[in-house]
Amino acid sequence: MPKHLTKPQKSIAVALSIAGSDSGAGAGIQVDLLTFAAQGVYGTTAITCLTAQNPQGVSAVHAAPAAFVIEQCEQVCRYYAPQALKTGMLFNQGIVEAVADFIRKNKITAVVDPVMVATSGATLLTDEAVASLKSQLIPLATLVTPNLDEAAILLGRPVKGGDQCEAEALALAQIYRVPFLLKGGHGQGQLLVDTLAWPDGRTAKFTASRIEKIDTHGSGCTLSAAITARLALGEDLLTAVKAAHTYLQKGMQNPLFVGGSNQIRH
Repeated sequence: MPKHLTKPQKSIAVALSIAGSDSGAGAGIQVDLLTFAAQGVYGTTAITCLTAQNPQGVSAVHAAPAAFVIEQCEQVCRYYAPQALKTGMLFNQGIVEAVADFIRKNKITAVVDPVMVATSGATLLTDEAVASLKSQLIPLATLVTPNLDEAAILLGRPVKGGDQCEAEALALAQIYRVPFLLKGGHGQGQLLVDTLAWPDGRTAKFTASRIEKIDTHGSGCTLSAAITARLALGEDLLTAVKAAHTYLQKGMQNPLFVGGSNQIRH
């Protein structure tokens, strides 16, 4: 055995992504793994769905049985004991409820990205699953990271973002009694505002200028994965969100040109 392997080694932090596979690699499991690695965290996965897609749209979805999703999670936890996990595309009610039971049983720090509808309009969460997301999964979250469209579904009313973002984020946090990061990227104007809100009324704002000529496909996955990684490293929620927001902005300001468009550099 090499001498450098005979000394006790400190394991790096581990994070788990419970999400769908993106065949175009611009979002989902593929982006989560890239983001975990960029934060210095070992990434593990439980794949909920296979999707046939590229940045222009989703043409087909093949969901895994809920029991198989949880078996992946259990195998990861038996060996790696992840410090934090994130959920992305869960697709149906059975998977949502099974993942909620897994988090409840294992008491793992969980970032919930409530993926519901793709930018292309494809449905990524069935109507039946939305109720289970609200009642069973979100209350277990360390943080929930909706965009404005997802927030409107969770609040049951239109959400505007911008100068309304703080009030809307607070409303979500106080209704569901967990912290929310309301993302403003789908809003209007050049100044985009993300707001982190806690149920006790505290808030923090993160602003950025809109970046032109970039495909933002996978930006939500990138942000939630980066937050998860920073939590796995032991950072508090505010510090983790700050670091993740900075990471995403840098990845968009210095993009990769691939397939005919500028994409986020992970």
